Amino acid sequence: ESFSDLLQRDTADKLSADAREYLDYIRGAVQRLRAMVEGLLAYSRVDTQGQAFQKVPCENAVRGALDNLKVSIDESGTVVRYGELPLVYADPAQLTQLFQILDSNAIKFHGDSPPQVWISASREADEWVIACRDNGIGIDPKYSGKIFEIFQRLHARDKYPGTGIGLAFCRHIVDRHGGRIWVESKKGEGATFYFTLPPCP
Repeated sequence: ESFSDLLQRDTADKLSADAREYLDYIRGAVQRLRAMVEGLLAYSRVDTQGQAFQKVPCENAVRGALDNLKVSIDESGTVVRYGELPLVYADPAQLTQLFQILDSNAIKFHGDSPPQVWISASREADEWVIACRDNGIGIDPKYSGKIFEIFQRLHARDKYPGTGIGLAFCRHIVDRHGGRIWVESKKGEGATFYFTLPPCP
């Protein structure tokens, strides 16, 4: 518990409506700061505490991500489809995190229709290109590079909560794997996130 939580618990019945409102603002700020610090710690550990690379079926990572998001998927009516996915050389935990962040964003930034995600893969030269396409609100192309920078947000926090670390985290994971990540999108027309991974040696 934070000090603001203790203060609210011990004095809630003695505070005015304005004071309770101010205390709620403080508690919200503390919670956001805690989430940002935890996100930064996870971000900083991508290189230092990652697992050794091994042969990983992408399908296993996708299934792990979907299991972790089951509550959100069920509540939102999200449908995730994927075809045959490759065997790659990767950190299994980080690959699951990568799919989880992309799927979570597709759920969060959905349009009027229930979220849908399509995951596919293609082999190009000496790398696999993985695509995660959604039917969400889309991204203005002028922000296609900015969204991968840490703490960069395109929407108000009260409409789409979050720390602004997710896509930067994705880029950091992909960088560790020697790959690239980018997005193709138009505002209001969904988005397709692409990233590359090395094949198995």
